[in-house]
Amino acid sequence: MKLWVNGGLHDAETARVSVLDHGLTVGDGIFETVKAERGETFALTLHLERLTRSARGLGLPDPDLDEVRRACAAVLEANPMELGRLRITYTGGLSPLGSERGDAGTSLVVALGETGRRPDSTAVITVPWTRNERGALTGLKTTSYAENVVALARAREQGASEALFANTVGRLCEGTGSNVFVVVDGRILTPPVSSGCLAGITRALAVEWTGAEETDLPLEVLESADEIFLTSTLRDVQAVHRVDGRELAAAPGPVTAKAMRIFDERAAGNRDPRLG
Repeated sequence: MKLWVNGGLHDAETARVSVLDHGLTVGDGIFETVKAERGETFALTLHLERLTRSARGLGLPDPDLDEVRRACAAVLEANPMELGRLRITYTGGLSPLGSERGDAGTSLVVALGETGRRPDSTAVITVPWTRNERGALTGLKTTSYAENVVALARAREQGASEALFANTVGRLCEGTGSNVFVVVDGRILTPPVSSGCLAGITRALAVEWTGAEETDLPLEVLESADEIFLTSTLRDVQAVHRVDGRELAAAPGPVTAKAMRIFDERAAGNRDPRLG
């Protein structure tokens, strides 16, 4: 396995960043996960646009997107596989111990891991912790992910693959690494970005391609929704067959199944889609 680290390819065994990198010491970094099928990325441009937005939100210099594209291409060429998770990580770089940044420049790491296609449906749980829709990192895809690690571990303990959060005012927000949609009376609904959820790439494409509506939703909607599904880079559109103790009949339901089909068809026809 070869990785791109700060300007070139390295073997996984010898690839190194400093133990004083700000991404390691204080989580001062951002990342993107891009789906790669047989060496071809999906929606890379949209992911790189969000990488830049996250960098600006965190106060990091804009990443050199030409370099990021070269790094992605080099890693994909060096590691051929059927289905992969391409991870782009961009951090504050070598810095003093503490919250202040150093002046040594940023770090860029691009890695690829093999993965498999997700099942058509999954189980989820809700967790008692909340997303802060008014926080400094709200809406940014940062490496400060420990909250998600804890919630996902809780989900795994209960036989689920995802944990869902409410925000501080009790509205449905998002999963640890996914956006959530519900079907109510035939309408596809999803929380707006103002809820505190990440502006997911797959979420945005699903909204545009299926006609889903963005609206504030109480967390309790999960107790009565006709269908529920998740979206993310590696899930695409994935039905939910159980939320907490509630079983949903015949997942994926008809609306979710149609959304899955539409997404697969549109994604197959355009590997680098735009929005709007």
